[in-house]
Amino acid sequence: MEIKYRGELYLPYVGYLPNKVRNHFIAAVGEFVGTFLFLFFAFAATQVANAAHSGAQQNKDAEDKHSIADIPDTASLLYIALAFGFSLAVNAWVFFRISGGLFNPAVTLGLVLIGALKPMRAVLIFVAQLLGAMASAALVYVLFPGDLQVATTLGGETSIVQGLFIEAFLTAELVFTIIMLAAEKHKGTFLAPIGIGLSLFIAEMTGVYFTGGSLNPARTFGPCVVLHSFPGYHWIYWLGPAMGSAMAAGFYHLINILEYETANPGQDFNEKEMEHFVFDEENAHTGADVARPDPVQEVLAEALSPEASGDLLRGRSPNGLPSTSPKGLLDRIASASARKSVSPSPPSESAKDATVDTAPLSNVKID
Repeated sequence: MEIKYRGELYLPYVGYLPNKVRNHFIAAVGEFVGTFLFLFFAFAATQVANAAHSGAQQNKDAEDKHSIADIPDTASLLYIALAFGFSLAVNAWVFFRISGGLFNPAVTLGLVLIGALKPMRAVLIFVAQLLGAMASAALVYVLFPGDLQVATTLGGETSIVQGLFIEAFLTAELVFTIIMLAAEKHKGTFLAPIGIGLSLFIAEMTGVYFTGGSLNPARTFGPCVVLHSFPGYHWIYWLGPAMGSAMAAGFYHLINILEYETANPGQDFNEKEMEHFVFDEENAHTGADVARPDPVQEVLAEALSPEASGDLLRGRSPNGLPSTSPKGLLDRIASASARKSVSPSPPSESAKDATVDTAPLSNVKID
């Protein structure tokens, strides 16, 4: 059996970088590429949707001719909303292991406010998001004929104050969805991009006609830079999403203070876990023991039990499963880890003492 460490696979000289610097760099690159891809496909679809209306917009003034919100064509609005929602879902799913798949300074702010993202990382990916937005808008402008028609402007006689609060409330919906589906870890976290994409879709359905449906300062900033045109109310596309992020983070902190886990417990448990789950609603309070079974500990206990050791010496695996071989044990631990979710309360002292550190296993390759 040959064991290879991931360090042997690094590019030359990368190993000399401190891990913190290297990880920040990887996250920034991931956010740049992810934001670029997300907005490129969304902008491209928006350009297609508005191309049919270019003739009708010829007599409009220079400020409005680039707007995607002038004509209440529901088919175009649906097309644009789907493009943004699908593009976010796909690219967030691709990049969430690399950088988190944020692609939005407002989302970045929201995660900082709840403590899920450190300020230094947030600053780096904020810059990467703005650069990615500018690059995507520039490429759409170069590739597709005609004027760039993806800028966000107020439409439908929407006032500046109305536009500000529309952006705030729609962004709050998106950021809270991301917090609960992605920042809060649970068994369905790997499916979070679907819910996040749908959240952006319904927000775009509401906001595209009135404000252009930004919900993302980078999404608005990129086209404005390419067009060299910043409307006087451009600031609402920064302040509105920031307000929405603060609203989402504030509500998240509120439900955490109220211990929302105790209001509807066990929703993330499977049948086996529910058999061992005992919850006393009358006595639920801060620090209440509502711990759940740990699948990783169960796998290790089974593999290291006297019965399993005896089976191994006799050349057999317990229960007919290859859990006592090194490869089989690693596979089962990985599978159990994937099923784990965060317990509603801190683990007991005995559970802490029994915890086995399996982190180094992720750095080992067994041939």
